[in-house]
Amino acid sequence: MVIGLLALTVAAVFAGAAIYVSVAEQPARLRLGDRALLQEWQPSYKRGAAMQASIAIVACVLGLVAWWQTGGLAFAIGAVSIILPWPWTLIAMMPTNRLLEAMDVGTDNPQARSLIVKWGNLHLVRVALGVLATLAFFWGNHLG
Repeated sequence: MVIGLLALTVAAVFAGAAIYVSVAEQPARLRLGDRALLQEWQPSYKRGAAMQASIAIVACVLGLVAWWQTGGLAFAIGAVSIILPWPWTLIAMMPTNRLLEAMDVGTDNPQARSLIVKWGNLHLVRVALGVLATLAFFWGNHLG
């Protein structure tokens, strides 16, 4: 079924982007000095958040359509899993995000490093949810 395969593909893109941030971008960012660390994080976060939020919505809608068409529980699990980063970000990550976004990159921010480390740890939940959704959509396509 094409819709199920599209849901799988889009969820895999989300998971891949989240994994990239955790295994490549975040470790590289943490090697920067404190001021450069924040200068890199602020625009990177804005771009990444917009990209991943839209990808999650598309994958969720595709997953829901696949679930509606097939009745397969795996598609429902995938759709829920791929949209859960939204509430996770809004509830758990947003306080840290707001503190980091409010910091002036032109001045020293002694808290920036520890907050960005915290942000990276919180981001791992987004990775897990993206991988879970991808596996669920894979399972749903395999069963169909």
